[in-house]
Amino acid sequence: MTGVNLYSDNIAPIAPEFLAALIAANQGTAPSYGADPYTARLTQVAREVFETDLAIIPVATGTAANALALATLAPPFGGVYCSDCAHINTDECGAPEFYSAGAKLIGLPAPDGKLRPAQLAGPLATARGAGVHHVQPAALSLTQATEWGTVYTVAEVAALAEAAHAGGLRVHMDGARLANAIARLGCTPAEITWKAGVDVLSLGLTKTGAMAAEAVVVFDPALAAEVERRRKRAGHLWSKLRFISAQLLAGLQDGLWLRLAAQANRAAGRLSSGLAAVPGVRLIQTVEANEIFAAFPPGLIAALTDAGFGFHDWPAPPGVEGDVVRLVTSYATTDADVDALLEAARRLR
Repeated sequence: MTGVNLYSDNIAPIAPEFLAALIAANQGTAPSYGADPYTARLTQVAREVFETDLAIIPVATGTAANALALATLAPPFGGVYCSDCAHINTDECGAPEFYSAGAKLIGLPAPDGKLRPAQLAGPLATARGAGVHHVQPAALSLTQATEWGTVYTVAEVAALAEAAHAGGLRVHMDGARLANAIARLGCTPAEITWKAGVDVLSLGLTKTGAMAAEAVVVFDPALAAEVERRRKRAGHLWSKLRFISAQLLAGLQDGLWLRLAAQANRAAGRLSSGLAAVPGVRLIQTVEANEIFAAFPPGLIAALTDAGFGFHDWPAPPGVEGDVVRLVTSYATTDADVDALLEAARRLR
């Protein structure tokens, strides 16, 4: 591709710091299956970063982290409430249902990707009233940052968690882009997770610049043993776990994950401001992290694609007319990349 690739933050190369961590971990031998010093150090650093006792269980993919976390929180006859656009609901090929042996995902409308506490009352009342005929409420899952590129504030997470806990639900957070949300909010990892009421976090660093670095973070250590057994049973316990742990360690210590996310956010802010000034282009969601959703005038998508620029066509939400696209920046998106796309959009519109 001769233009700029903005399909996803997953397309970026491994950030040098993560690559260096992998090379360093590749020296000599180390105990397998998580008994290595990198995993032990990771637990210590994660407790410092999140300011609490916790268990961190490394895995290689975000789908594994989400599915194992939800399987721990929801029985086979349980219900997991999430936004209708949640990644667990639309892009994980039924993995949460599979690993939980049948728990049902219940999508609630979220035009901007964010749920509101009042949305839980009706579904919970219906489920309770139906008794054995309905899946029983088990968990609420929130995505941070959301699938529409918006960000829950600390107060919004706390309000949702309070409503969920009042209804007997545990709270799960899909944090594939948690670093982008924290960089936007300027809060601490503790404030946006367990202090706000999150029980289990799927922590992702792959989109931030790692090769493969995800984890289930359990703020109730009593749940840790079950997550670990489920990880093994599911085939997600790496024998050479030090290589995942070394990446997570490199990202969390000294704030690397937040610095890289801030770079991606800055690129998205610059790009979205420029696109909003292009005649005929409309931003259809507030840009708060590193994802941009915009409606392009007729012909612009094809023209930019022919010029070598890459991004996803995206289904238009209700009430939005035009050709909608998603553009995602990463830590590796440069000012030159942004300028090239903006110049082409102005020229080709």
